[in-house]
Amino acid sequence: MTDFPTNPEMTEANPFLNFTDADLKAALRRAMRSCVAMGFILSGILAFVMGWRIGAHTLIGALISLTSLYEWEQLIAYVNARLDHQKPPRSTARVAAMFLVHLIFAAMIIYVTLKLSSGIPYGLVAGLGLGIVALTIEAVRLIRS
Repeated sequence: MTDFPTNPEMTEANPFLNFTDADLKAALRRAMRSCVAMGFILSGILAFVMGWRIGAHTLIGALISLTSLYEWEQLIAYVNARLDHQKPPRSTARVAAMFLVHLIFAAMIIYVTLKLSSGIPYGLVAGLGLGIVALTIEAVRLIRS
């Protein structure tokens, strides 16, 4: 028989296999903290450079991103509990209702903000993008570790 060279990637344990629900919750919490910090910093910079309205819109977008991350955390906790055959921390109706209420509320805030800003969405889009940026930072951090 011939000996085949072994691939070190196949013999090492994949760190993603050891990723637990607690790790996911911690990553989402760090993403929320990052979103808040980046929201205040970006809002201050944009308020100084482009005016207070753009800064306020950035804070509004960051707040929507933060609450979206929170709602996704609640939804993921519910799904993980169901997959693990455990009692979910909240009822199905409450999780679904809060998710839908959040979506409707966020859409209303975005609509009102755009109406008040005469359709200039720069700050709002910047704030809304902070959730994606925070999650991307967490994903890169987890891949590197």
